Amino acid sequence: MISIVVLTHNEEANLPRCLASVVFSDDIWIVDSGSTDRTLELAQAAGAHVVARAFDSFAAQRNFAMVQDLRHGWVLHLDADEVVTPELQAELLALASANAAPYPVYKVPSRLIFMGRWLRHAGMYPAYQVRFGRADALRFVDHGHGQREIQDASQVGTLQAPLDHHNFSKGINDWFQRHLRYARLEASEVLNGGHADVGPTKLFSSDPTVRRRTLKALAARLPARPLLRFLYSYIVRGGFLDGRPGYHYSRMLAIYQYLIDLNLLELTTNMTNKNKTRSRL
Repeated sequence: MISIVVLTHNEEANLPRCLASVVFSDDIWIVDSGSTDRTLELAQAAGAHVVARAFDSFAAQRNFAMVQDLRHGWVLHLDADEVVTPELQAELLALASANAAPYPVYKVPSRLIFMGRWLRHAGMYPAYQVRFGRADALRFVDHGHGQREIQDASQVGTLQAPLDHHNFSKGINDWFQRHLRYARLEASEVLNGGHADVGPTKLFSSDPTVRRRTLKALAARLPARPLLRFLYSYIVRGGFLDGRPGYHYSRMLAIYQYLIDLNLLELTTNMTNKNKTRSRL
């Protein structure tokens, strides 16, 4: 069987749907970062273990869960707005029951749901994150506003079945509030050389995750990034095929890129001013 970890903060709108998708597990853990709504009540009613930790980063929250008294040797990490599809459940259980799974950790594809529709094109499907693995191997490090696995790419398997990500279930304003925070983290990563280890030759990697990360790193060096991000999502990736939701989401990505660029400008200006002040002393 499989232990489930769900990160929560005021997720009463999302948690019932998420928990309903993982009823196949008898070991569900909620890592909560100070919910003030009915999140904890819903989790306890569902029989989940609840542990609390003040949020500092996604990687730290997930690693905290991994040192709890998990019942099973395989673990799946979820956010509360994510849902395990029946196809993914079958694939997970098959791997967990295998005597010798070929990889210690696995990346899971995610289908982005917006305005009641799966954004097959604008949502960059398949976008992967490592979320499933052996309890002794699944650990994370911070990266931008999210996290990455600690394993080399050669140690990471790929699942075929997706989970569904209801990233807009709390409304558009909630999405923008979160991405205001993310923009600052993304800008700091660029300023601190967080993409320095990604070379342009990796654009031709056989691994789609490596290609996506490389493209993102190279795009950080280009001018007119908000426009380019819109064109990439809506035209190159075929977001126009997703109808009106694809158009709106592509525009939101352009706005997000503009927020990153504004934060980068502010951070760069602040750093320049500090250096000038030091040079005068």
